[in-house]
Amino acid sequence: MAAAATMAAAARELVLRAGASDMEEEEGPLGSGPGLQEPLQMGELDITSDEFILDEVDVHIQANLEDELVKEALKTGVDLRHYSKQVELELQQIEQKSIRDYIQESENIASLHNQITACDAVLERMEQMLGAFQSDLSSISSEIRTLQEQSGAMNIRLRNRQAVRGKLGELVDGLVVPSALVTAILEAPVTEPRFLEQLQELDAKAAAVREQEARGTAACADVRGMLDRLRVKAVTKIREFILQKIYSFRKPMTNYQIPQTALLKYRFFYQFLLGNERATAKEIRDEYVETLSKIYLSYYRSYLGRLMKVQYEEVAEKDDLMGVEDTAKKGFFSKPSLRSRNTIFTLGTRGSVISPAELEAPILVPHTAQRGEQRYPFEALFRSQHYALLDNSCREYLFICEFFVVSGQAAHDLFHAVMGRTLSMTQKHLESYLVDCYDAIAVFLCIHIVLRFRNITAKRDVPALDRYWEQVLALLWPRFELILEMNVQSVRSTDPQRLGGLDTRPHYITRRYAEFSSALVSINQTIPNERTMQLLGQLQVEVENFVLRVAAEFSSRKEQLVFLINNYDMMLGVLMERAADDSKEVESFQQLLNARTQEFIEELLSPPFGGLVAFVKEAEALIERGQAERLRGEEARVTQLIRGFGSSWKSSVESLSQDVMRSFTNFRNGTSIIQGALTQLIQLYHRFHRVLSQPQLRALPARAELINIHHLMVELKKHKPNF
Repeated sequence: MAAAATMAAAARELVLRAGASDMEEEEGPLGSGPGLQEPLQMGELDITSDEFILDEVDVHIQANLEDELVKEALKTGVDLRHYSKQVELELQQIEQKSIRDYIQESENIASLHNQITACDAVLERMEQMLGAFQSDLSSISSEIRTLQEQSGAMNIRLRNRQAVRGKLGELVDGLVVPSALVTAILEAPVTEPRFLEQLQELDAKAAAVREQEARGTAACADVRGMLDRLRVKAVTKIREFILQKIYSFRKPMTNYQIPQTALLKYRFFYQFLLGNERATAKEIRDEYVETLSKIYLSYYRSYLGRLMKVQYEEVAEKDDLMGVEDTAKKGFFSKPSLRSRNTIFTLGTRGSVISPAELEAPILVPHTAQRGEQRYPFEALFRSQHYALLDNSCREYLFICEFFVVSGQAAHDLFHAVMGRTLSMTQKHLESYLVDCYDAIAVFLCIHIVLRFRNITAKRDVPALDRYWEQVLALLWPRFELILEMNVQSVRSTDPQRLGGLDTRPHYITRRYAEFSSALVSINQTIPNERTMQLLGQLQVEVENFVLRVAAEFSSRKEQLVFLINNYDMMLGVLMERAADDSKEVESFQQLLNARTQEFIEELLSPPFGGLVAFVKEAEALIERGQAERLRGEEARVTQLIRGFGSSWKSSVESLSQDVMRSFTNFRNGTSIIQGALTQLIQLYHRFHRVLSQPQLRALPARAELINIHHLMVELKKHKPNF
C-alpha cells in the first residue's frame, strides 16, 4: 500500500509539472507580458552590486581558465562570444523540443493520473476493510486466550480429582475386606491354592492398614477388628499345618526329605508368621531345629556305626612301618600282623576314591555290603560318610535359607543349630579313630577327599561347612605327618646287620619306599602341597642312606654296585608308573642310577680290558703334554696288548654278558648295561687305534694284527641281547 501511494504522489507531481510547463509555453518564453517581467537577478555576477569585489572576479576567471573546454577553445582560437550564443541557441532548441514532448504525452499522463486516483480510492477501501479485519482478529485472539486459560484450569482440576480418586481408591481397596478373603481364610484348607492367594491378600491388607494407621487415617478403625480376627485364624491354621509336617519327620523309617521338600511350597506361611506373629514363628523354628537336630544325630550315629563294620579287618598298626623287618618277632600275646606289610605301602586301586566318578558316587549301604561280605578300606568309608554329610548339609542349608528367609551369619547360626551336634559327633569319631591309625595312604587320601569336598561346597555356594572342613584337616594333617615321620625314623634306625642274609636283589624296604612314595606323589600331583613334598624329601634322603649302608655290607665293589643299581632301578621304575617324568624323585633316582651304572661298566671292563684302559689313558696324557716320544719305549707292551685283545675279547665279552644277566633282576636294565659296556669297549678300542696311529708307533709290526673297528662293531652286535 505504501508503494502504491508513493507511485500516485509521483504521478500527481508529474502532471502538475506538465501543466505548469504548458502554462509557461502559452505565456511565452519571456514571461506573462512586459508589465509583469521581473528584474534580472544576476547574483554574484551582478557588477552593479556594491558587494562586488575585484579580487573574487580574478579568482572566478582563474577557475574558468582551468576548465578543459575553455582550455580547448583558447587553444583553437574560438570566439567565446560567438560560441556562447551558439550554445544558448542549442539549449533553447532542446528546451522547446522537450516541451513539445510533454505536450504530446499530456493525455497519457492525465489518464495515468486518473488511474492512480482510482487506485488510491480502491486501496483506501481495502485499507478500511483490513483495518476492520484486524480489529475482528484482535477480539478473536483475546477470546482464544480466555478459552485457553479456562481449559488449563479445567485440566488442572481434572488431574487433581483423578489423583484424589486414585489415592482414595487405593485407600479404599486396601481397607475393604472382600467376602472371598473371609471365606478362604475361615473355611478353605491351607493346602488349597486359594488359601495361599487370599493369605497373601490378607498380609498385604494388614500391612496397608498399619501404614495408614501410622498416618492417622481414621477409617482403619472400621476394619482393624476384622483383620485381627482373620489374622489369628490364619496363624492358627498355619501353625497346626507346619507343626504337623515337622512331627511327621519323627516317624520311624520316614524319609524326612519328602515332607521337607513339600514345605518349600508353603514357605510364604512362615513369612506371614514373621510379619504378623513372631512368637509363633519362633516356636515353629525352634521345633524344627530340635526335631531335625535329633534326626540327623540319630541317623549319622547309626550309619557310622554300621559303616565301620564293613572295614577291612586287617589294618596297619604302630609296628607296621617301612623300616621294620619282616622277620621281627612280637610278644606272645600280640595280635598277628598283616599277611604282608607291603600292602599298606601300596596304592593299588585305592586312589580311585578321589576320582571324579567315584568321589560323588552313591554312598555305601552297610547292610548290603555285609550281605555280600564286602569290605572296604577306611578312605572309602570316610568318603561315603562325608559325602552323605555334604549332600544333606547342602540341602539343609539351602532349605533353611529359603524357608526361614535368612542369609549370611543368621543362616550360618541356624544351620549349626540343626547340624552342630551331628558335625561334632562325626569329628569326635574321626579323632578317636586317628589315635590308632597308622595307614598314611588312607589318611592322605582322606585329606584329598576333604579338599575336593570343600571345593564342591564352594561351587554349591554353601559356606556353612567351611569351618568343619578346616577342623577335619586340622586332625588329618598332623596325624599324616606323624605317621610319615615315624616311617622316616624307622628307616633311619634300621641296622643292616639285623636284616639277616643279604643279596644283590632289590631290598623289600626300598620296594616299600618306592610303592609308598609313588602313591603319595601321584595323589599329591592333583592338589600339590609343599609340606608333603618336604616330608617325602626327608624320607628319600633316609632311604638313600639306608641303601648305601646295606651296600657297604657287601665285600666287593662290584656287588655293591649291583645292589645299588638294582635298588635304584626298581625305585625308579615304580615311581615312573605313577609320578610325572619331571618330578624331583624321578630325576634324583635317574641321576643316581646313571652314575652307578657308569661306574659298574668301568668295573665290569676292568678285569678283561684293564691293561688296555690303563695304556690308553697314559698314552693320551703323554700326547696331550707333548711327550709322545716316550711311547717308543712301550712297543713291547703295545704288542702284548694287541695280541691279548685279539685272542680273548670274544670270550671276555661273552662272560661279561652272562655275568650282567645273572646280576640284574630287571632284564631290560641288564640289556641296557650290556649295551653301554659294549659301546664303551668300542670307544676304548677306537681310542687305542688313534694312539697307535702316532708316528712313534706307526711302524710297529704288531699293528697289522689290529682288529678292524668296523669288524669289531659287527661282532659285538651279535652279543647284544634282545627281549
